[in-house]
Amino acid sequence: MRIKKGDLVEVISGKDKGKRGKVLTVIPDKDRVIIEGINIVHRHRRPSQDMPQGGIIENEAPIHISNAQLVCPRCDEKTRFGVRVLDSDDKVRICKKCDEIIDK
Repeated sequence: MRIKKGDLVEVISGKDKGKRGKVLTVIPDKDRVIIEGINIVHRHRRPSQDMPQGGIIENEAPIHISNAQLVCPRCDEKTRFGVRVLDSDDKVRICKKCDEIIDK
């Protein structure tokens, strides 16, 4: 998975196209990500011990990772990215548009 937890991404297709959010969870075996405020679904809950009133709960549902594209923190645009090996043998992601390091 090349998108990591905590990355800022923009949705490039679907009902939330154009919206941005932070990656909350990455599910690598299913190629899916959960993004904050994106793909909100409503679940109807019966009253229970935990929730005496019951009601409608809103949660983020996962979307396919191919529908999310990384946003570069420097140029603030959705971008493709490459991987560069530094002198210290660390791999870092770089923005293809501004050639800036994305990883801290």
